[in-house]
Amino acid sequence: MHAVILAGGKGVRLRPYTTALPKPLVPIGDEHAILEIVLRQLSGVGFTHCTLAIGHLGEIIRAYVGDGSQWGMSIDYATEESPLGTMGPLLTLKDRLPEHFLVMNGDILTDLDYADVLRRHRRSAAPLTIATYPREVRIDFGVLTTDAGRVVAFTEKPSIDYRVSMGVYGVSRSALDPYLPGLPLGFDELVLDLIAAGTPPHAYAFDGYWLDIGRPDDYDRANAEFTSRKSLLLKGA
Repeated sequence: MHAVILAGGKGVRLRPYTTALPKPLVPIGDEHAILEIVLRQLSGVGFTHCTLAIGHLGEIIRAYVGDGSQWGMSIDYATEESPLGTMGPLLTLKDRLPEHFLVMNGDILTDLDYADVLRRHRRSAAPLTIATYPREVRIDFGVLTTDAGRVVAFTEKPSIDYRVSMGVYGVSRSALDPYLPGLPLGFDELVLDLIAAGTPPHAYAFDGYWLDIGRPDDYDRANAEFTSRKSLLLKGA
């Protein structure tokens, strides 16, 4: 099984922690970088090969991870010379990848079973599988529905339930065929194109633990919770 970890971003929202370190290498707890946790998880569920798509401060990542042998994996690298969007780096890698593979952001903490995502993706026959997570947004105001200057409905402080992308995907090479390597490709563009083509992505629903470490308060939460969740996040790894 092959995984691609997207680790080329500048981590602007996480400054000052990312001033000197790439975001995937910021420490969690007293012992581990985020990327180390992810690699141990991948190895623990059977992934044997991983490609790291690097860019900003990528040489630090390369020096830290090496060839992956410390996690029992074979790791290679793809360097992003200019920003290519979320999915753009995959286009230059396509010939090096198997028919079906896992893609994920390098800055998430979750107990998601990555191997099951890839297995379910293969069985779905969809070109793309998106791991999804429930979110609830509470509106702290009374919400009005208006029509032609009249209030026709009112809801007091409603909540909205929806599912968001976790930043983990099962991808088939066929999903990338219409696009030119070297040009940017955003996740939103790919999803909308697949829907328009009548080949919509498959959704993999997950309700366990997931934290996207994008902002300082997310990072603080990750550190506060890691000790109590370490056995969950690193089970079998």
